[in-house]
Parts: sequence; C-alpha cells; structure tokens
Amino acid sequence: MSFLECRSISKSYDGKHALKDVTFEIEGGDLLSVVGPSGSGKTTLLRIIDGLEKADSGEVLLKGKKISGEPFLHRKMIGMVFQNPVLFNTTVFNNIAYSLKFRGEEGETIKKKVEEMLKLLRLHDLRGRNALTLSGGEAQRVALARALVYDPDLLLLDEPTANLDPYNVSIIEEVLQRSNREQGTTVIVITHNIFQAKRLAKNVAFLLEGELVEFSDSAAFFASPRDSKTLSFIRGEMVY
Repeated sequence: MSFLECRSISKSYDGKHALKDVTFEIEGGDLLSVVGPSGSGKTTLLRIIDGLEKADSGEVLLKGKKISGEPFLHRKMIGMVFQNPVLFNTTVFNNIAYSLKFRGEEGETIKKKVEEMLKLLRLHDLRGRNALTLSGGEAQRVALARALVYDPDLLLLDEPTANLDPYNVSIIEEVLQRSNREQGTTVIVITHNIFQAKRLAKNVAFLLEGELVEFSDSAAFFASPRDSKTLSFIRGEMVY
C-alpha cells in the first residue's frame, strides 16, 4: 500500500480544466517536487490533497483511506504551508504554539516543542515579536515552524520560497531536507524553480495544462526525461 495515492483526479472551474485525470502515488518518506508553469494546476492539486477543495472526480487516499471531502479526519496527519503565510496578531511563540493548542497538547509539551522549532528555524531571537511585524522570509519560517511543530506525516508546501532572499531560502530548504531525512516526513513541494526541485526532490512531477506529463525520480527526470515537453521545460523554453 502506497503512502499517498491520487487516482484520476480531475477538477474544472467555469468549464475550464484545472486538472485532467491526474494519477500518481508516492511512498512514505518521499520528497516530491511538483513543477510546471503558472496555471498548470499545481496549487489546485495540492489543495485537493489537503482537503481544502474537492475534486470533480477521482479520489485521494492517505495510508489507504480516502481524504477527498473529509479533510478534518486527517488534520493531525497533514501540515500545509502557503505561498503567502497567514499569521495571527500575536507573538511568534504563540503563532507556532497554536497548532499544538488546537490539538490539545499541554503547557510543558507545547513549550518544549515550540522551543525546538524556534531553534531549528533560527527564530529564537524573534520569539516575543508580533508576527505581523516580520519580514516575508521570517514570516514564512514561522509558518513552516507552525506546520512542523506537531510532526505531520505529510507536509504540503505551495511555493514556500517564492520571492525570498537566499538566506531564508537556504534555511527553509535545509529544514525541509532535515525533516524528510531525520523525521521521515513525507514532503510535497510546489515550485517554479527548477533548480530548487533539482536540489530537493527525490521524485519530480511535471504538470502542464492540468495534465501529468511526467513523473519520475529526480535523477532520471533531469538527465533523461521521457517527454519532449519536459525537456523543453527543463531548458527554460516555452511549453504552452
């Protein structure tokens, strides 16, 4: 049994296909990068996996159980980081602690886990700052800490480093790789940055106009893609 299966996922908006019969599966501990040009369906796919949206047809299974349309049954298993983080009007510490309080954790456990995240994401000096005063990179690190603090089985990220400076990008990439390697967290990250996908991914999925053009391990994807459209995308050429 695969850790995550997407079976024939299709989704349309106002009669226009966002996803067309997308099928793939990944094993636990994978780090999958989903790449493709803007409008290719990447974010829609991630939101369906997270349960934020429901597919028109097809189904998503996590550890063999359907999650489409039943997101709250899997909240403890999935963490989500959006491109533009939404933080609360309170301290960095309280923002990270929120997901633990929501899950009923006790005070000392919350303090220990939040402190670990503050150290991991180099946020300790900002622990008492109001999160709404942070820079974009700092805010994204807080959002990642909030998603990781409860040890999700599956971490979903939608362009987590878009428009960030190299310092913040390096911290976020390091933490993703470390969580995947040391904690066994399964990670799916959407990125427009083909170089980031090459640095991070064990497997890569290429979406184009809602269709899954190619899915393979990272080495094969970049060295010998099967589809000419994949090769064009890797080269930075127009593939519309």
